Amino acid sequence: MMELLQILLGAAIVIGIVLARRHMADFPAQKPEDYADDYLVLDMKKHLNGAMVCEGVIFGPTGRVTSSFVADFDVVWDGDTAEVREHFVYDDNTTQDRIWTIVLGEKGYFTATAPDVPGEAQGRQAGGTIRMQYPIRLPDDVGGHLLKTVDWIYLTADGTLINRSQFRKFGFKVAELVATIRQKDPQ
Repeated sequence: MMELLQILLGAAIVIGIVLARRHMADFPAQKPEDYADDYLVLDMKKHLNGAMVCEGVIFGPTGRVTSSFVADFDVVWDGDTAEVREHFVYDDNTTQDRIWTIVLGEKGYFTATAPDVPGEAQGRQAGGTIRMQYPIRLPDDVGGHLLKTVDWIYLTADGTLINRSQFRKFGFKVAELVATIRQKDPQ
């Protein structure tokens, strides 16, 4: 009986450490305020504007690349509202289209909507970063699952954006995306 209690206590400690690390030192622990004093300042109307190209990879739950893609983005601003038209071509030649509507608010906050996003994405820009959180529904041909998504976009010195996104189901990471986003025809 004592041995079983020691095993259970050890398992509880390990689980506690894993959960504490995730909430204090892992990707989900970042906050926009962490980047508020960056020397780079991401201006969404400037850095997410016009014809853009996005190139990236998707990692599965084991950390191996499961897919890659190239996407064309067309971003048009009308005041504080943007329409972002995305056309993805995956390595297996399948395609996907999405249209985001982004509405800027005060103090770096914004909302975004898209057809495969139930409800409204909540976002915040601070310093050289953007964070956006939302649920996303996968297409039916890949299961139709609803995943919790956290997107981080980081501005680099040359204006390229690095996008890192994690997708979770029941709190477990099931996929991760890493991509670059840059002007298609830099001026």
